[in-house]
Amino acid sequence: MSLMDMPMEYAGAYGPVVINAVKALVVLIIGWFLAGFLSSLVRKRVVSHPKIDDTIGNFVASIVKWLVLLVTFIAVLQMFGIAATSLVAVLGAATLAIGLALQGTLSDIAAGVMLIIFRPYKLGQFVDIGGTSGTVKDLNLFITELVTPDNVQIIMPNGKAWGSVVTNFSAHDTRRLDLTFGIDYGDDADKAIQLILETAKADSRVHSDPEPWVRVTNLGDSSVDLGVRLWCDAGDYWELKFHMLKEVKASFDKNGINIPYPHIMSVPK
Repeated sequence: MSLMDMPMEYAGAYGPVVINAVKALVVLIIGWFLAGFLSSLVRKRVVSHPKIDDTIGNFVASIVKWLVLLVTFIAVLQMFGIAATSLVAVLGAATLAIGLALQGTLSDIAAGVMLIIFRPYKLGQFVDIGGTSGTVKDLNLFITELVTPDNVQIIMPNGKAWGSVVTNFSAHDTRRLDLTFGIDYGDDADKAIQLILETAKADSRVHSDPEPWVRVTNLGDSSVDLGVRLWCDAGDYWELKFHMLKEVKASFDKNGINIPYPHIMSVPK
């Protein structure tokens, strides 16, 4: 039965409620789109500033979005006759219950603020947080989003991120690449060292300062271990590692340097 078909006394009673419900729905829709629009606008403006990095832009945009949604929620309540002062009084009386129910969420918000203040990582950096590794894709009021090298999404609550050990592999522009090559006891260690140095210096990604370092670092059960320390740009770390392993192996083969490996010998019966 439509509003027009109702008796006058029912229409008069429910008419304002229906009107307020429609108004509230319109306000919710407008508030939702406005929150998204302002959040996107703030993110673009902040990120475009040369002295502000993307991490702060995302965080501020998240705060703006939730503030607009909060204002929208209060406006909707006022349409149904619930004054803002009454709402504050109710929330004040229920603070303990809300705090207990949302302590995890409130902890995540507080942790998010701390992450922005101390900034142990930024967007785009590769990090390890409590044993979970990935590139930081997002940091907002509640969560930190990581993407693994094989493109798997990881959502981590800010409270857990703030309470864990953070290893930031991208914090500095340069990194030290450590390698170990084992050679046979019968081979010339000085010659092997020279071959490794020549391979390293031939690669433009290896920094000359600090200069490449190669030393005998261990006398193992079946090999003489040569430790290698090379400095490079952080972005070149993995490709340089793979290249050095391949090129040093090729250089050893060409110059008669043997890399020991386990052999299985059959015993005559």
